[in-house]
Amino acid sequence: MIRSNLKRIPPGVWALGWVSLFMDFGSEMVHSLLPLLLAGPLGASALAIGLIEGVAEALVLVTKLLSGYASDALGKRKPVVVLGYGLAALVKPVFPMAQSLSMVVSARLLDRFGKGIRGAPRDALMSDIVPPELRGASFGLRQSMDTVGAVIGPLVAMALMLAFNDDIRRVLWYAVLPSLVSVAILVRFVREPERVGDNAPRARLPITRDGLSALGPAYWRVVAIGALLSLARFSEAFLILRADQLGLAKAYAPLVLVVMSLVYTLSSYPAGALSDRLGRRGVLIAGLAVLVVADLVLALARGPALALVGASLWGLHMGLTQGVLGAFVADYAPKDFRGTAFGVFSLASGVALLIASAVAGALWDWQGAPATFIAGALFATLCGVASFALPRRIR
Repeated sequence: MIRSNLKRIPPGVWALGWVSLFMDFGSEMVHSLLPLLLAGPLGASALAIGLIEGVAEALVLVTKLLSGYASDALGKRKPVVVLGYGLAALVKPVFPMAQSLSMVVSARLLDRFGKGIRGAPRDALMSDIVPPELRGASFGLRQSMDTVGAVIGPLVAMALMLAFNDDIRRVLWYAVLPSLVSVAILVRFVREPERVGDNAPRARLPITRDGLSALGPAYWRVVAIGALLSLARFSEAFLILRADQLGLAKAYAPLVLVVMSLVYTLSSYPAGALSDRLGRRGVLIAGLAVLVVADLVLALARGPALALVGASLWGLHMGLTQGVLGAFVADYAPKDFRGTAFGVFSLASGVALLIASAVAGALWDWQGAPATFIAGALFATLCGVASFALPRRIR
């Protein structure tokens, strides 16, 4: 059944998957080395690096909402998506050329701005392309291909660092090529479906009470569950910190994210396909149960091997939940408000993730690492109970 669904997925979804893969390939090459560039040649403090990342991610959240609305208001998704991917590709050469902290900060913010621009309209475009019975599989496939890029990027960066004797700037130049390939695939192979009728409704102001209420109560339940899940799923940086605390050599710290991303990649598409066949709610709840187990393993671990086991379980929970939540949004958002719907969903989940990471850090400092992961397990359990408010099957 899963293989037959794979064959039925529209070519546009495959093209968007390759777009995501190549862009993440280039972006993760940069992101895996950027802290070294900031702290080394540019002399930034850890506090400065944290502030840069915080502002950058906040910019993504706000931009996703506005770009989703823009794609609804324009009645066109692809131009907004091209703008987002194109901007991210154009700023890649700035990183190796940067001679000052301000240049890197500007490039980082523009890169995140591009990510914010493309996210919600891309998901809405996928919703327009895919029939309802294949949404889970399609969102899972794109997420899997995205994560493949996130695995390849750091691995290639590590190999090039070894080949070029830790010449960070030289390695960063190689991140430009996959980013340009991503934009070329998007422009050449992704086709936007024609809108039915010239008088199709358009989103107006996304923040008005009437506009938001048009999204419907089922959609808002999905938003609430997504935000609650984000409260349980704080930043993956804490996985790396826990592995380091448990004795994993610093040179192998990237393995934490590689292991997590590999499991995420392998599980995303099957989870989405199963949600199409068996219902989304059950797959989501299974993912939350896996998150509880991952948190408990990380809380109770006594060595680096168990830290990697916890990271792999974390990746499995993401594979079981992230694509399914995207499919839920597509199921219950009105067609002409999908861009806004994905933007609002991303904003709510992102704000919750920021809060979760702040609370996780405070617990880590005040009570120790196990308390952080036990709190995550409690929030995941609460989210699992709340998920029973969602429909079992797609409408």
